[in-house]
Amino acid sequence: MATNFVDRVMLHVVGGNGGHGIASVHREKFKPLGGPDGGNGGRGGDVVLEVDPQSTTLLEYHHTPHRRATNGKPGAGDERYGGDGEDVVLPVPEGTVVKTRDGQVLADLVGMGTRYIAARGGRGGLGNKALASMRRKAPGFALLGEPGDEQDILLELKTLADVALIGFPSAGKSSLVSVMSAAKPKIADYPFTTLVPNLGVVTAGGDRYTIADVPGLIPGASEGKGLGLEFLRHVERCSVLVHVIDCATLEQNRDPMSDLDAIEHELSEYVADDSLGGRPLAERTRIVVLNKADVPDARELAEMVRPDLEARGLEVHVVSAVAHVGLKELSFSLARHVTAARDEVEAAVPTRIVLRPKAVDDSGFTVRKERTSDGELFRVVGDRPTRWIRQTDFSNDEAIGYLADRLNRLGVEDALFKAGAVPGSTVLIGPEDNAVVFDWEPTMQAGAELLGSRGTDLRLDEAQRPTRAERRDQFHARKDGQREAREELMAERRAGLWTERPPVEVDDAGDDDD
Repeated sequence: MATNFVDRVMLHVVGGNGGHGIASVHREKFKPLGGPDGGNGGRGGDVVLEVDPQSTTLLEYHHTPHRRATNGKPGAGDERYGGDGEDVVLPVPEGTVVKTRDGQVLADLVGMGTRYIAARGGRGGLGNKALASMRRKAPGFALLGEPGDEQDILLELKTLADVALIGFPSAGKSSLVSVMSAAKPKIADYPFTTLVPNLGVVTAGGDRYTIADVPGLIPGASEGKGLGLEFLRHVERCSVLVHVIDCATLEQNRDPMSDLDAIEHELSEYVADDSLGGRPLAERTRIVVLNKADVPDARELAEMVRPDLEARGLEVHVVSAVAHVGLKELSFSLARHVTAARDEVEAAVPTRIVLRPKAVDDSGFTVRKERTSDGELFRVVGDRPTRWIRQTDFSNDEAIGYLADRLNRLGVEDALFKAGAVPGSTVLIGPEDNAVVFDWEPTMQAGAELLGSRGTDLRLDEAQRPTRAERRDQFHARKDGQREAREELMAERRAGLWTERPPVEVDDAGDDDD
């Protein structure tokens, strides 16, 4: 394959991580504890594939197969939100098919501007301002940002053309494209000159259609021989297949009939991608073009085999790309077949859209009991519990308590009881390759609850703070107590209680007790 054309590449894409939320308390003069004001983190960027008419190859992703979007910014105090990460838009040619590593089709990118999100960015974490409520007035924690999606995707380019020219190498396919359209492919007198599909636009009267020159096929192409397996996929979208047969070949053991049978065999052996809705190649419209009729012997051979080909029900054209013989009739015939194929597509009944709403009793998770060599364990599987696990800061006891409350409200505790879990059972929540392990207790308490109910701060509890009138009464009460103490001391002084020193007691040994 030429180094300037790549039509199949494996791409590793990673979405940006969401920014973390922040736990912050508003502070200003005369208001040292003004309530939570932590902002939310920003959303991570997406990795997006977009059809670009200026893109013709996947070569760029062959050299740099790893693409990652930027992360979201963390939140800040004073209710400042973090900025969102920037999306990474990857331009791809029209006709690119996106598949998983296992071959499952994810998207068929057809139409200028068509977009597909290959890897979504993670959500930003909530700050403690967004987590505050009537019951949780001063959260001392924030949620972490979610990591972005990460996966390997396979990009396959399948040429969008109405007509495909197929045949043995050096059969004259590139020459036909050059004289029937404005395309200027490379033309030479050696096999496998064409290493990339060449596209051209043909105008026949009021009809316009695209024609593709598929690199030469040889026997065994459907099994990977030559370049056939790499480029047979470019024929899948074409509605009309044109067999270009070289009637002036000098190779032994080759003639028009054997060439046609060999290529037909390869088309029948090739398995088209059914997920794209394409018909098998053997069921497409066939036209046979006997090329190089400008050579006398080739012209004679073409007229000799023409009745046999027509007896098979095939439409046959004798042409010469060099002498421009029979090209007008061929172009109009192709336009007629392409128009008929387009009418069939337009008349097709559209696929019925089936909506499957979520069941009312769908809890969004399941509890699975597993037996391992270390004993039995219980795995909680679900998008919401997994997302909550990713957002939890396990270094913060209050955040762990908040997670326990969320799981309890979701019904995880009840489901664990029904599954047979007992206090101390091993519970796993999260992805199977990176799950968080708990020693389950039915009522999980955080250390922060020793200071009060979870999510509260006694310093910010208005019920514990005295009013202005209460503080004034307390001040006057202190002043009255001080005045009464001074008056009592002065009364004792005037009464002479401080004029005489108490006698000093002396023991028998003459030592002072003092």
